[in-house]
Amino acid sequence: MGNVRVRKETGRLYIDFFYKGVRCREQTLLEDNAKNRKQVEQLLQRIEAKIVLNDFNYSEFFPSSKNAAKIAEIQAAAGGLQTQVAALPQSGIRSSVKTATPTFAEFCQQWFTEKSIEWRASHLRNVRSLLDSALLPAFGDQPLNQITKEDLLNFRLQQAAIPGRCGNATLSAKTLNNRMGVLRMIMDEASDRYGFENPYRNIRPLKMKKVHIEPFSLVEVNKILENVRADYRHYYTVRFFTGMRTGEIDGLKWQYIDFERRQILVRETLIAGQTEYTKNNGSQREIPMLGPVYDALMAQRASTGRISPYVFCNSAGEPLDQNNVTKRVWYPLLRYLGLAQRRPYQTRHTAATLFLASGENPEWVARVLGHSSTEMLFKVYSRYIPNLTRMDGSAFENLVGNR
Repeated sequence: MGNVRVRKETGRLYIDFFYKGVRCREQTLLEDNAKNRKQVEQLLQRIEAKIVLNDFNYSEFFPSSKNAAKIAEIQAAAGGLQTQVAALPQSGIRSSVKTATPTFAEFCQQWFTEKSIEWRASHLRNVRSLLDSALLPAFGDQPLNQITKEDLLNFRLQQAAIPGRCGNATLSAKTLNNRMGVLRMIMDEASDRYGFENPYRNIRPLKMKKVHIEPFSLVEVNKILENVRADYRHYYTVRFFTGMRTGEIDGLKWQYIDFERRQILVRETLIAGQTEYTKNNGSQREIPMLGPVYDALMAQRASTGRISPYVFCNSAGEPLDQNNVTKRVWYPLLRYLGLAQRRPYQTRHTAATLFLASGENPEWVARVLGHSSTEMLFKVYSRYIPNLTRMDGSAFENLVGNR
C-alpha cells in the first residue's frame, strides 16, 4: 500500500508507492488540504486496485514520468523470459528455465492484500507501517529467492541499533521479534508458493527479559484518588477497580454501561483514535461495578452523559488522548505524591493483585480481566498473593511444626 505525502519545499501532494519492485514517487500540482488529499487518495486506491488485478498500465496514469520507462524495461525483460519458456519443447522433462520469482515488494503487495481480511484495522496499520518504513526499503527490489539468511540477520542487526522508547538505547527484544515475525510470515509463504529454500529456517527469536509488574498498594491507590484532578477522579477510580485495559476504558461508550445490572460490557477498544473489536474473543466480557465504581460512573454520567457517546472524553466530546493524559495528568501526579514513575497500565495489574489478595476465586478474576485461563494469573501475580496460593512455605512449616 502506498502513501499520499507532501513535499515540504512546495507544500504540494505526491504519491509514494511500489510497483514491480520499484519505489515510485509521482508529483501532483495539488496543494495539501483536505479536499485535495481526498482526491489524491482516491487516485492511489485506483492504482493499487489495478496493481492487485494485474491491470495497471503505468504510462496510462503517468505518461510523462521517468518511472514509466524503467517499468517498461522490467516488463520487457519479463516478457522475453516468458517467450523463451514458451519456445521450449513440451516434454516430460522439467525445464531448467523457470518463470522469474517476483521481487519482495511485488509479493508483499499481494500478500498484504490477501492477509488484510484476517486482521484487525490496528494490526493492518502496524504491518503496513513496518513494510513501508523498514522491510520494503531493505528488501524491496530483491528477488525473493535471492534473499539470504545473512541478509535477514543483517536486517535484524540494523533494527537492533534503532533507539527504543522511553529513553531505551535500543529496541526491545519483544519489538525485534515482532518485526522479524512479519518478515518470517512473508518468507514462509513466498518459499511455499515459489518452491525455494526458506532462508529464515533456523533463525530463532531473541530471548526476552522477564517483565516485572509494579502494582500500587491500596494505600497508594487511595492517595492517588484523593489527590488527582477532580475531572479525572472517576476515570482512575474505574481503572483501578475494574482492571480494564487502556484502550478498553478510553473507548468505553455509554451504550455499554448497564446500570440496572451494575455491569460494564467490554465490547470495543480504542486504538489510534478509532474504536474496533477487542483484542480477542476472550476480551469480550462483563465486569461488575464493584466498590466505588458504580458511584463513579453515576457521577460521570451527569458530567459527560449528554455531550458524548464516550464515558470519558475531552471538552469537545471526543475520546481522551492517552498520550496527552499520561504526560499532563498521570506522571505529574506521581511526581507530586513522591511515587515511582509507572505506566498507567499498572492500574490493571493493581486491580488484579487486589482481587486476588482479597481472596477472590482466580477463575472469576481471570474472567473479569479478560484472560482465557488462570495460568497468567499465577505466572504474573503469584508473589502478591501468598495467603491464597500458599507459595511462601508457611503451609509446610505449619505441617512440620504440628508434628
